[in-house]
Amino acid sequence: QVQLVESGGGLVQAGGSLTLSCTASGSIFSIDVMGWYRQAPGSERELVAAITSGGSTDYADSVKGRFTISRDNAKNTVYLQMNSLKPEDTAVYYCNAVIVVTYGEYDYWGQGTQVTVSS
Repeated sequence: QVQLVESGGGLVQAGGSLTLSCTASGSIFSIDVMGWYRQAPGSERELVAAITSGGSTDYADSVKGRFTISRDNAKNTVYLQMNSLKPEDTAVYYCNAVIVVTYGEYDYWGQGTQVTVSS
């Protein structure tokens, strides 16, 4: 069984920084794309940033220049460094990973971590 465990959320003032981390564990053969999504109240879940196993990255326009995604393949961990946070960044942030296990490739989600940015 595969699990994604997130950490690092919390309350921060506008202009501040937070770093989220997410570690995958279990019977993992390999991990393809890892990413972060977020969902604010009343809104749909949206992609924030993603990174491939080779290090290629993609960002939502709203976070470009402020957020940085990175990963440590040896630790099966993905990070999201969030700088210059804005109140509109307030949401539950979810880790996502496309993971190859012995019986196929599947999409996995973390439980979510709350990020609240006060003005």
